[in-house]
Amino acid sequence: MKTKIAPMGWNSWDCYGTAVTEEIVRKNAEFMAKHLKKYGWEYIVVDAQWFEPKAASHAYNHFADMCMDEYSRFIPAENRFPSSKGGKGFAPLAEYIHSLGLKFGIHIMRGIPRQAVHRNTKIKGTDKTARQIAKMSSICKWNTDMYGVDPSQDGAKAYYDSIFELYASWGVDFIKCDDICRELPHEEEELLMLSDSLHNCGRNMVLSLSPGPALLEKSELYKQVSDMWRITDDFWDDWALLYDMFFRAEKWCTHAGAGHWPDADMLPIGPIKQDYDKSIRTNFTQNEQITMMTLWSILRSPLIIGGEMTGFDDFTMSLITNEGILDMHSDARHSHQVWRKEIDGVEHILWTAVSSKGGTYIAIFNTGDKNSEIEIPLSDLEIDGEISGVELWSGENMSAKSSLKVTLESHGAKAYIVKS
Repeated sequence: MKTKIAPMGWNSWDCYGTAVTEEIVRKNAEFMAKHLKKYGWEYIVVDAQWFEPKAASHAYNHFADMCMDEYSRFIPAENRFPSSKGGKGFAPLAEYIHSLGLKFGIHIMRGIPRQAVHRNTKIKGTDKTARQIAKMSSICKWNTDMYGVDPSQDGAKAYYDSIFELYASWGVDFIKCDDICRELPHEEEELLMLSDSLHNCGRNMVLSLSPGPALLEKSELYKQVSDMWRITDDFWDDWALLYDMFFRAEKWCTHAGAGHWPDADMLPIGPIKQDYDKSIRTNFTQNEQITMMTLWSILRSPLIIGGEMTGFDDFTMSLITNEGILDMHSDARHSHQVWRKEIDGVEHILWTAVSSKGGTYIAIFNTGDKNSEIEIPLSDLEIDGEISGVELWSGENMSAKSSLKVTLESHGAKAYIVKS
């Protein structure tokens, strides 16, 4: 499946880590269907260790006893996902999410369960066993669930075919595959095999690769095998991480296009880290959240909400339902950084893009620690003559002849759609 617009949805990780439950997923899906679907938000993704019955926090339970079928494939933990009882897997939950007009996704880890290898269980479609196809020297540095799969072994392709056959039967629309993006070129053959199995399973699924940072020299491979790939490690509500994203976005912006999206990771907005404390909300200021949403949107990164949606306040809702910003996310073309420089002692960053519906998008960021007033020559935007348009966050009309005058708050941003 190749997506025409970068995916927009929700993922359970920022709030619940490994501990999300079916009840939580359903409530967030219902919220999205009622309040956000009309703005283009559509994916509901269950993140890591949905097969671990005792998962209770953001932390992984290492070497835990996981729920698995006879063919070495993880299945949902019934105590956390009760509709999966009786061998139904995620099919009932996916069916419910589809009934709301949304799409359903899951997180997986590259490889085959260590548990399957230790028990030497069967692989569907072959007489080979888990132990015979495992690459036990290929392990994740931060998770103990899996061994890699050795593509040179008979039965390896049958294993990947079997897991995507299972996911297709459940009605899965989105696969977030972890421990594979930044492992290249070491595990490139396994990625190619995995991608082939997914794309030939008989059901359209988005393939998202994690974690980052992705390797710029492998950009063309990512485009061929997946829909989106992480350009960063886990992104959290820390200004230093947001500031760093400008460097990453500048490098990756030319690789965004229909069917292939550099992924700046989830939006840690609203209530997050709920397994730690139900009162925790994002540390980002409102200005920083506007900066984040502006950068992600002009870059055309996937927009994946990380917060507990049922706890969103008016500001958070305004952030993710701003139609002008979401239009920029879908309609921007040839997005790029124009310059990055200090003006009156404050660093500013200027981005621009062409709108597929006519006009030019302009985004200007103040990354400094004090408010600023700047004047941007229209010649810097390669625009001749007068311009008129709208500032997308405020909705205010604007016009300019030879230069655009902008007032910005610290760590803030403004975005415009203009025509000359």
